[in-house]
Amino acid sequence: MTFEIIIHLANRALQKMSDRYFLCPSRSASLELEVRDDYQAGVIRSIKNLSGGESFLVSLALALGLSQLAGRNVRVESLFLDEGFGTLDEEALDNALKTLASLHREGKLIGIISHVASLKDRIATQIAVTPRVPGRSVLSGPGVSNLSGSSKYGA
Repeated sequence: MTFEIIIHLANRALQKMSDRYFLCPSRSASLELEVRDDYQAGVIRSIKNLSGGESFLVSLALALGLSQLAGRNVRVESLFLDEGFGTLDEEALDNALKTLASLHREGKLIGIISHVASLKDRIATQIAVTPRVPGRSVLSGPGVSNLSGSSKYGA
């Protein structure tokens, strides 16, 4: 039952990002997912056969669905995404960022860890991690001074 609820919530999140995909339970294995691809005449595909960008969108939708489910009993205030944006084409990236921006407007803290240069222009508040000597980095950006009382922090 929880699996079906997560799929439902993930599909709601996925629809905000793309009208192409729809998650459904696997017909051959319990607790596995398949994806209906509405741009390919509704063909059902295994999630194991998705491209990197498609996998990222589905994973993001599942994470958002899971956080919404968890948020029924516990308020989920933040979401951190580590990489994955480099696998998206421009349209998918735009849709993913719009979805994340709407969550931010609802009061969620969204953290994105990425090396994708095009994200720099689209995200206003940034914390930069600059490598220094092996095993050490320097952080800079808004709020970093709160970590150590200065504008840089050795990590």
